[in-house]
Amino acid sequence: MFKLNTFFSRIMSIGAVQRQSIVSLIWQIALTFIGFLSTMYFAHAVGAGVLGGYFLFLAYLSIIYLVTDGGFGGAAIKRISEGEEQDAYFSAFVVLRSVFMTVILVVLIAFRSYFFDLNNTGIFIWLLIALIVSQFAGAVSGGIQGRGKIGISATAGFIENISRIIVQVIAIFLGFGVAGLIGGFIVGMLAGLIVQLRFFDLHFVRFKLRHFKSLSKFSLWIFLISGGMTVFSTSDTVMIGYYLNNAEVGVYRIVLQFTSLAAFTTIALRSTLYPRVSRWGKTGETGLIEESLSRAFTYSLALAIPMFAGGVLLGDKLLYYFYGAEFERGYMTMVVLFLVQIVNIFQYFFTTYLTALDHLKDLFKITVVAVAANIALNAALIPLIGISGAAIATLVTMIFNAILAMWVLSKMLTVRAESGSLMNILKASVGMSLSVGVYRILVPISNVWLVLVPVVLGAIVYGVLVLKFDRKIYEELKEIMTQMNVAWPKWI
Repeated sequence: MFKLNTFFSRIMSIGAVQRQSIVSLIWQIALTFIGFLSTMYFAHAVGAGVLGGYFLFLAYLSIIYLVTDGGFGGAAIKRISEGEEQDAYFSAFVVLRSVFMTVILVVLIAFRSYFFDLNNTGIFIWLLIALIVSQFAGAVSGGIQGRGKIGISATAGFIENISRIIVQVIAIFLGFGVAGLIGGFIVGMLAGLIVQLRFFDLHFVRFKLRHFKSLSKFSLWIFLISGGMTVFSTSDTVMIGYYLNNAEVGVYRIVLQFTSLAAFTTIALRSTLYPRVSRWGKTGETGLIEESLSRAFTYSLALAIPMFAGGVLLGDKLLYYFYGAEFERGYMTMVVLFLVQIVNIFQYFFTTYLTALDHLKDLFKITVVAVAANIALNAALIPLIGISGAAIATLVTMIFNAILAMWVLSKMLTVRAESGSLMNILKASVGMSLSVGVYRILVPISNVWLVLVPVVLGAIVYGVLVLKFDRKIYEELKEIMTQMNVAWPKWI
């Protein structure tokens, strides 16, 4: 008989990296499903125009947040994760970030009259509130991640996002539009902050000038790199809004959000691996770093590749029935962005490992080149071919970024992919594609239920095939499930 206490004790018996990755992945799956449903509701309730305004707000907020953080958030996580003088580094981080936040808030208020769009829509005050809440949430979150409490961080992230979604759904139902979406975003941050405070164990202590210097030295490169990455991730949104309109922003961001389903394994692994790679780099355990990187590729691609195949076969119908007729025109953009998600796996882990191993100068150089190319391509392609141009610009520059980052990382590590497992993933994806393709030919898809059938069918076929083809994945999953006291199907 299943016993809850036994179940949790068995979860705790699993290795730390596997356990924390599983916790992150479980929350990511749950959040993705709930977020997927809420976005469908928003798309049908308010349309692409209102969503475009909200996405533009998030883009501007991320840019301003970058300046208020000053790179100290990443520096604090890095120094705290190294395990030495954690309280002192945390205290120095909070003081430094508070100074930056105060300066930025004063500047924003002083130049408020220049923010015409934000003032006219009533968003400016929401922006200030969001920045203030982020000051506290960012400090606590940095401490939690630096201490390696990834399960707590993932759980808090889930609660933050689920709270945001609930408030946003209610607000949209009541007719609050963009203000309701932004208000829900702020409520979510507060909810995540409250959860993390319960498990927060760092303390304010007296610190020395050397703590400031250590954080500042590391934060400079974090700030420059984060700045580049923020520009990289928001330039397409901002430039679509500039050259086109809010509705096109809404379509593009919805499609981008849809394709990001292929990346949630990557995100879960990244949050777990970063502090550990940082520690392994400090202790010189190169073998563990190389092994973790190759396995991270495998488990990330195990989701991204079949989702790309499924998106090509069903993407037009999924966009039409899930989001509405005005979003179906984003199909070709969606295909390109699914390719972006595959390339992003390599780029994401390469840059993560370079950061964790303190090779920030090299990463900054790579980022500068990629950002410059991204902005130039967006400016050239968006006016010509619309949102598909933004997707192509992102794909090209991300490929370039990944190649450069791999070249730098390969100088210190043996970068390798598990070719056997990747071939098995490809074979399973082909089998899945054949089954879904036959369904698409034989069955006219005329409603949302008929489009869900091949999605479920493809997932089952792929899951069975990949476990049949790849014994390494099979044995690892079987071991984890057995330790968790979950029955493993004998027919697989």
